[in-house]
Amino acid sequence: MNTPVALITGAARRIGATIAHQLWLQGYRVIIHCNHSIADAEQLVEQLNRERANSAKMIQADLNSTTEVSQLAKQAQACWGQIDLLINNASSFYPTPLQESTERQWDDLINSNLKAAYFLSAQLAETLRQQQGSIINLVDIHAQRALPGYPIYSIAKAGLQMMTISLAKELAPEIRVNGVAPGPILWPEEQAAVSPEEQTAILEKTLLKRAGTPEDIAETVLFLARQNFITGQIIAVDGGKSLYSH
Repeated sequence: MNTPVALITGAARRIGATIAHQLWLQGYRVIIHCNHSIADAEQLVEQLNRERANSAKMIQADLNSTTEVSQLAKQAQACWGQIDLLINNASSFYPTPLQESTERQWDDLINSNLKAAYFLSAQLAETLRQQQGSIINLVDIHAQRALPGYPIYSIAKAGLQMMTISLAKELAPEIRVNGVAPGPILWPEEQAAVSPEEQTAILEKTLLKRAGTPEDIAETVLFLARQNFITGQIIAVDGGKSLYSH
């Protein structure tokens, strides 16, 4: 039986690593893409291969570089000769107040969240078509309701939402394209970090009054990977935050 192959971008840590591990548990061979988190990616690949030989590989690429995105597509196909599932998970996330934002920030956020996902999808379309495969994009509930202080990020994710719908039309009927829009799952790090008080306020505006887990996202990705009659849809996994009206 032909074992399916999944490429997950930004899969060294956090939600991406959880998605990769969940797919691996379901029998996928996984290609872990990373940029800076090389040590984490190597550790994850080593762990997976120790438990099941030749089941995981790592590819490093800077998604800001069109050349490296093309190389990533070629190297991913060369790993096992096919791609059955593309998970566009990689993302930059940090505040960009309008009056202080820079062109460098624009390029970084648009490239990592949108441009790389688009061209990776385009360059892997042929192998995905041969495999009757699918693409799943990690969108964000803020693609529809802009996050204050994060205009460029919100714009990029809105673009990714429309890309999901557009590519579902462009790549049908052989390739399904869907999205998952996380709400409060893992709190952001570094310059986007939020205080405990801010975390409490965010969860109060969530119908279920709690944060989700990376496993919630991974299970939704797995559902969409398996479901053969869903395309062009984006599932919010947000505890009802996008419905909160106050």
